[in-house]
Amino acid sequence: MLLKLERLQSALRPEALVKWSPLDNLHITTKFIGEWPEERLDQLTGALGKIAPQAPFELELKHLGWFPNEHSPRILWVGMGKEQPLQALAEATDDCLLSLGIEREDRPFTPHLTLARMKNPVPLDRLRKKVHDMQSTELGAFPVRRFVLYRSDPGSNFSIYRKLQVYPFESAGAATQHTSA
Repeated sequence: MLLKLERLQSALRPEALVKWSPLDNLHITTKFIGEWPEERLDQLTGALGKIAPQAPFELELKHLGWFPNEHSPRILWVGMGKEQPLQALAEATDDCLLSLGIEREDRPFTPHLTLARMKNPVPLDRLRKKVHDMQSTELGAFPVRRFVLYRSDPGSNFSIYRKLQVYPFESAGAATQHTSA
């Protein structure tokens, strides 16, 4: 899957001078927690560990899009298909973190991988055209076998993500936060 994402970025990269996400930073955020005290980390990891186990599932990379919109974009992303199990995980995460005082998300859940960020205005006509032309490109699917609690720290060019806890799903036949791609 990473090879397909690398090819996608390679095809798009020459079209605009934007900040492309490193492949090893790609992830799907199911819940952004924000600042969290180090001394309460055990409470957070414990609460996430209480999310009911689920079976592994598959996600499809389906289409390209822009946040907040194509006309004034800040983010170029690739979206998901077959996302119902991921939606359920995001809702379960919201539910379990309420007891820690972390409020529910008020925006609709839009699972995606951030391919690029636009912090400053740059010409995007060529990139918009390429994204439009690539909408029917088969990007493939990948298995999701776990979710991960990450800590995000600002780096000089990109955020630095550090795994704090991995929560594997049930394996076939056996009784994140981010989801790694």
